[in-house]
Amino acid sequence: MPDQTTGDEETNVGKTNADERDCSEPTDGEAGELPETVVDAAERLTRLARDAVDENEATAYRDRRGELLGEHEFTSRIREEDETLVLHPDEWMDDGTVRVERIDDTDRAYEISLTGADVDGDWDAVENHNSELVAAVEAEYGTAHAANARIFADFMGNHYVRRADTASRDEIQEFLTEYYPRNAWPSKKQESVVRESVERVFEVADADVPEF
Repeated sequence: MPDQTTGDEETNVGKTNADERDCSEPTDGEAGELPETVVDAAERLTRLARDAVDENEATAYRDRRGELLGEHEFTSRIREEDETLVLHPDEWMDDGTVRVERIDDTDRAYEISLTGADVDGDWDAVENHNSELVAAVEAEYGTAHAANARIFADFMGNHYVRRADTASRDEIQEFLTEYYPRNAWPSKKQESVVRESVERVFEVADADVPEF
């Protein structure tokens, strides 16, 4: 099911008052609430759509996000004033607009900042996730790729407090052209495969790799 926002990807089609992002498991008795994996995928697809150079590619990412959320009877919009992705139930919508009178519980909405750090800013959770990615890269692809994955994870965790597999095209370019040459002390083997290593991080997370 496609996204029910109207106009451009960044169009603001109404505003809820949800103040916090809730990535917990669905509450007993509440049907249609989103699993954390769906919230993460919606964020990742949104970042990929915003970062895409080709409009067809961007549309494909948005369509995929809409289908994923539609399976849970949710939809999405971008709140322009603070660059926030808002996920909320379909039932709040009427003809492409959020109707305040239909909002039964604002805690059912999910808000994900698209500018920098994760909303919860939980560095420990981000680090644990990134460390798992590094371990998976090492298990699948060996120590050289794992060493690069660790450097990439440190870059995303320390600079953006974000999971490595949510990095945008610009952030990957910043890592490859600025952070890695200045802050890493790679072996020749590591240096020769660093671009591939970044791709491996996304692969083990089963995430789409931005074109870079």
